[in-house]
Amino acid sequence: FGRRRACCLRCGVQISSPSYYTYKSDPLVRVDFSTLAVTPEPAMPQDAAFQPSSATPSSVTGAAFREAIAGLGDYELYAEKDIAKALVAYYSANPEFIWVTGASANSRAQDAVRVLGEAASYGLTPADYTVEVPAAGASTSDADARLKGLVRFEMALSARVLRYVHDAQSGRVDPNRMTGYYDFPAKPLDMEGVLKTLARTQQARTYLESRHPQNVEYQALRVELESLQASAEDEIVVDPKLLLKPGETSLELPKLLAKIARNLDDEMGGAYGEILARLATSEVYDPELVPVIKAVQKKAGMKGDSVIGPRTVAALAGTSKVDKIQKVKVALEELRWLPSDLGSPRVFINQPAFTASYIENGEEKLKTRAVIGKTTNQTSFFYDQVEQVDFHPYWGVPQSILVNEMLPRLRRDPGYLDRAGYEVVNARGKRIPSSSVNWGAYGAKIPYGVRQMPSEANALGELKILFPNKHAIYMHDTPQKSFFQRDMRALSHGCVRLEDPRGMAAAVLGTSVDYIAEKLKHGHSTEKVARTIPVYVAYFTAWPDMSGNVEYFHDVYDRDTRLQQALDSTEAVRSPAS
Repeated sequence: FGRRRACCLRCGVQISSPSYYTYKSDPLVRVDFSTLAVTPEPAMPQDAAFQPSSATPSSVTGAAFREAIAGLGDYELYAEKDIAKALVAYYSANPEFIWVTGASANSRAQDAVRVLGEAASYGLTPADYTVEVPAAGASTSDADARLKGLVRFEMALSARVLRYVHDAQSGRVDPNRMTGYYDFPAKPLDMEGVLKTLARTQQARTYLESRHPQNVEYQALRVELESLQASAEDEIVVDPKLLLKPGETSLELPKLLAKIARNLDDEMGGAYGEILARLATSEVYDPELVPVIKAVQKKAGMKGDSVIGPRTVAALAGTSKVDKIQKVKVALEELRWLPSDLGSPRVFINQPAFTASYIENGEEKLKTRAVIGKTTNQTSFFYDQVEQVDFHPYWGVPQSILVNEMLPRLRRDPGYLDRAGYEVVNARGKRIPSSSVNWGAYGAKIPYGVRQMPSEANALGELKILFPNKHAIYMHDTPQKSFFQRDMRALSHGCVRLEDPRGMAAAVLGTSVDYIAEKLKHGHSTEKVARTIPVYVAYFTAWPDMSGNVEYFHDVYDRDTRLQQALDSTEAVRSPAS
């Protein structure tokens, strides 16, 4: 052990960031109808908003159902494990048809099947919920065969409805199984309760649609998806090997300019819309176009050298109609991980947009530029609640920064922290000189706390806004103001730096910027946030502004690609071919 530890120390042990996992969907299981034991008991509606219908299942239907159960012995219906369990439990306690009346699928079933068939309008895959409906009033000389078909339809529709409700409420994938950067609480779903509610309402469509998020952002994304799918917009294909410098000529340039013009956001449209309109058909790379190209390059995280090459063309590829549809579908899935009601007031940080907003009563009261984590120190995707503002804060140096960045220097220069305005505290909370610590004796676990004292040089600037979480992420000021002038702002160690921290502090405390300025005159202090204010540290490459117009952003961490892989895995497991 001693030799291994010494080797690790010599090699320079580091603390790793969270990782991404290969997503594996849970396999489907065959529903075991042999365990279906009919023991009827009273059932209460799950949702009081959906009133019982006046028509109740007849005893004839109940008797038919009990008789039909025998026909399920050789029925191969596959479903998710919890759905399979819920089916058997529900029908054991409630031996009645939900979806069949007489010898046909009833109106409730027809409504449910239509909703499932419209799944694509929510960015879902209709094939995941397909159920074949028995022909109405079909004549058959074999009544037993007809009954057998109806009970199988009953079970299949219930299974697919439960899958649909789960997907609408929680999403098709479990984000926490994709990466350690995702952190979302589970959304409990009473599946038996869902079936009880549907058995007692004639409002099946209303109920199923209500399982989706009900916020305006979700609706705006749905409208955008519908518009994109209905659009006859031609794709613009630019030669991926294009290489063009200012003053040079290319037949590909008008196509490139059209692609840029089609996807201008408000900020770039105001700055460059007129130039693009005037030079739209130019085949000459005019000097007036140089700032436009530089802006496009910087927005994509490139250096901005004005040379149009394969990387510039690739940066614009993500704005095609096909890619917009993909981004919107991904955004709809991600929204299902969040609460249906996002709350008001709330703080919303959208990492790909590099912005943080304070929203109250449907109005964006504050929007400020933000700096997020580098690709090697990514900011997590989660939500929490704002609790406190610290004025002239101490900066508790995270172990990852202490080990990965400071430790190599401390081994060479043990007194560095003493001179740089930091204090070192041992396990008993006693302050000790940095120079007294044998830093060479430690690797990935250092038994000392290090914090930077409040000062103009403090990494957190003049204030921080806390929402305690296991990722140690918060919003804060910064002395590095120049970062906010960059278009690509994935530059921090993971926390969220704000261009207007005083404005955000005033917003969450429900006070004025003048009050914040006065507080900052009096040294270190803290103030609790009295209201309930959720904060979303979110990641959306497609997101609507306050007027409902959807904007698109670069996938800075390549998370959309990973989510699509997880969705593909889920679809593959659900495919009949599997």
